[in-house]
Amino acid sequence: MRVYDKQYKVGVVNSTTLEEANNEFFNWIRQRSRWIKGYMQTYLVHMRKPVDLIRRIGWGGFFGFNFFIGGTAFTFLLYPVLLLFFILYLIFSFQVRQYFPDWVLYISTFNFIAGNVMMVYVNMMAVFKRRYYELIMYSMLNPLYWLMHSVAAYKGLWQLIYKPFYWEKTNHGLSKLSSASAVNTAA
Repeated sequence: MRVYDKQYKVGVVNSTTLEEANNEFFNWIRQRSRWIKGYMQTYLVHMRKPVDLIRRIGWGGFFGFNFFIGGTAFTFLLYPVLLLFFILYLIFSFQVRQYFPDWVLYISTFNFIAGNVMMVYVNMMAVFKRRYYELIMYSMLNPLYWLMHSVAAYKGLWQLIYKPFYWEKTNHGLSKLSSASAVNTAA
């Protein structure tokens, strides 16, 4: 935000980092809760004076900031609630229809399903682009991946409120350790 605020150009470099993907659940949650907490903190700091922010970065920057920084954390926090509503709708559709017109339920259901299908598709495209075809079926797990992000987001929110200066550390080298232990076990 500060770089953009100074009117420098910000972009994404098309490259491969070859960094290790986190392959341990609790370590992954620690990593993502730290990242999402950072998004929340960044959002809160810059939104203290929204009118000032609009004046400095313009309406396009303001909406982009709200969508990508605020919206990311908000989406992860909202996802389990929407998933629960969807499941309750499937189970109790007759009772739910008494409170909402059919068109609201149809549009909501379409958006929920289309959003998940679109995220699965985006993950599939990433796999195809890199030619890692053996990973294609893992793209279907995106709804579970979002739930994991939700766990991390709620943990990050809790830490933002109760431990604002605490930043969890992530263990690294886990892939090397697991492949080394697999070699030792095989021997």
